[in-house]
Amino acid sequence: MSNTIAPLRWYAVLAVLFFGILPAVLIGLLVAGGNTPWQVGLLLIVGVPLVVCAIILVVRGFAAGVSEQAALLLKRGMAFVAGADVLLLGGNALIRMATGA
Repeated sequence: MSNTIAPLRWYAVLAVLFFGILPAVLIGLLVAGGNTPWQVGLLLIVGVPLVVCAIILVVRGFAAGVSEQAALLLKRGMAFVAGADVLLLGGNALIRMATGA
């Protein structure tokens, strides 16, 4: 019997790293360096907890073994990452366009 959740685990980890943690760090560095309007810092208040929730869900998905519950947790974690990514990067772009920075 093949393990159908193994590729999903790899994709979940890659999604959390490249679309969750990396954008949060980069936006945080932009805000800390003063290279962006101050309103972008407000996005971090909501975006970082979404990334943390995604990490928790992916870790719980790894701990659940090979089951439907594991697949559900991994997919939910990737959905949280997608939401955080849209919020952080999309919000940053919209605020920069609105303020002309």
